[in-house]
Amino acid sequence: KEARRYMELTALQKAGQIADLRTQVPYTLIPMQKVPGRKSMRATKYIADFVYTADGKTVVEDAKGYRDGAAYRLFTLKKKLMYEKYGIYVEEV
Repeated sequence: KEARRYMELTALQKAGQIADLRTQVPYTLIPMQKVPGRKSMRATKYIADFVYTADGKTVVEDAKGYRDGAAYRLFTLKKKLMYEKYGIYVEEV
């Protein structure tokens, strides 16, 4: 599904309908936490499948082939954090 969407987006970019197509773009949602006397906790990141510009706005997309399970629940949490921190709504395709 992700590969098919990439082909669609590259065609849209060639046609001039979108610009600045990037893949696997990392966003830091929660920075690394240093706890005195303990091991540091890694940063929490979301890696967007696709990021591009359309009509002057940044669009973030994630290709999902399922909507159940722990991985999807984690994605929905990160999607909410993306909106909270960056004001970006992640589009599911």
